Amino acid sequence: MVVIGGIIGSGIFINPYLVAQTVASPVAVLSAWALGGAVALVGALAYGELGQRMPKAGGQYAYLREAWHPVVGFLYGWALLLMIETGAMAAVAIAFAEYTLRLAGHAGANPRALAVTTLAVLSIVNYVGVRPGSRLLNVFVLLKVAALAVLIGIAFWGPPAPEWLSASRQPMRVTTVTAFGAALIPILFTYGGWQCANYLAEEMRAPERDLPRSLLAGTLVVVAVYLLVNVAYLRSLGHAGLASTTTPAATAAARWLGPAAEKFVACAIAISTFGFLDLSILAPTRVYYAMAADGAFIPALARIHPRFHTPGAAIILQSAWAILLTLTGKYNDLLGTVVFGDWIFFGLSVASLFVFRRRQGPTTGFEMPGYPWLPALFVIVAMAVVASAIHEAPWRSAAGFGLLIAGVPVYYYFTTRGTRSRA
Repeated sequence: MVVIGGIIGSGIFINPYLVAQTVASPVAVLSAWALGGAVALVGALAYGELGQRMPKAGGQYAYLREAWHPVVGFLYGWALLLMIETGAMAAVAIAFAEYTLRLAGHAGANPRALAVTTLAVLSIVNYVGVRPGSRLLNVFVLLKVAALAVLIGIAFWGPPAPEWLSASRQPMRVTTVTAFGAALIPILFTYGGWQCANYLAEEMRAPERDLPRSLLAGTLVVVAVYLLVNVAYLRSLGHAGLASTTTPAATAAARWLGPAAEKFVACAIAISTFGFLDLSILAPTRVYYAMAADGAFIPALARIHPRFHTPGAAIILQSAWAILLTLTGKYNDLLGTVVFGDWIFFGLSVASLFVFRRRQGPTTGFEMPGYPWLPALFVIVAMAVVASAIHEAPWRSAAGFGLLIAGVPVYYYFTTRGTRSRA
């Protein structure tokens, strides 16, 4: 549930039109989504071995800290707090609010107040205990998958769009490598999230066994769902129709449900994004907790609430920053910043597998298949994604890089202060 809930948010309902606008044919659309799914699956396999080797709270933070240097782990947590996780939370909260207002008959109203309220309410739910947040997550994961299944079923029930029938007879249009790389940015944002399970590894009963299984099974389910949804969009709308609408899910459903389509899709997106936001508050705060426990960040973040047994201060800090981004950022700007930061550390985390294999040798538990070729390919793809993000938005990427580097003096401030206090 954590893996599926961490991946499926608002992206699959919105981002397919961005991909269709960027690439030249239905084949290219589906190829791009299939490639994104393959990359996500390779990443999940690598994280399965990393989690099995080091089932620590904070997931990626622990791998980067141990493989490279503690400052690299800190910079991941710093970026997670300031732009990766909170940026995704802000973008998804805005999407949730927009579609909830549309469902309530207030389309066009400013979504920010509702987005902020939603973040605040979910923060309170997760503050008072892990169990309420996890139960809420399970319910909304099942609901969002059911909504996507209905959308797929609707699209395959009726006759396809004329463009879909004639696609095989049309001349093949070529998609450039640059365009294909640009299309991967919204796709990989939509596939991101499998790593959420690794944040919680230390709280699992048997992480060495269950974490790799969860990562593999959850990611495979999402890849299958995403490919079927894109086939459904193309079958209902054709390539040109998909590229021309900013609300592909609603437009596709409208062909069969008529006026009821908009309310159905608005409800589906509201459900999906609400569940994603719940997980975003539940899982990543374990990273800030681990950083503080290592003496590398604000000490209060390492304190567990005496009654609720949750990292309460970490939840408050992350949600407060996400609310600030919600009030100041736009969906597309937030999406680009998230991808730029996230894939720097995805590449470094999977590359850490080479370091652990050299230091520790083989393991008796789960080992990633296809080593060393698959992790090396993933690292190359991660570098290409970061390069594409820089090419698409150089100034925004430069601002993100500057924010990242600003974490270096913060790290040394907290670590040297801790050393002085112990002395």
